[in-house]
Amino acid sequence: MMTTKLIARLMVATALTAVAATGTAFAQQEGALAGAAKTGTASNDDAITSKIKASLADQKQIGVTTQDGVVTLSGSVANTDVGTKAIQVASAVPGVKEVKSELTVASK
Repeated sequence: MMTTKLIARLMVATALTAVAATGTAFAQQEGALAGAAKTGTASNDDAITSKIKASLADQKQIGVTTQDGVVTLSGSVANTDVGTKAIQVASAVPGVKEVKSELTVASK
């Protein structure tokens, strides 16, 4: 009877140790993935910015920045049609979550 209880306790202790080890490994893996996601976000932002700048190559006066998929357009444009087109171009790039416009229309 005593041996049965001892064996049962050892089995419970082994199971708890295995669960604790799995939880630690999972937490480490989750932390590594979070770090990779941040790195991936930065490189994705750079790719988004590059694609938009290439699409707006004829509009050198428009500045483009991207952070966490949010694009900010800045600078001065000749008219509202040019600004609207720039916003549409930026919105069409995959990965863009939002486009913020800080564009101003140049006075004549």
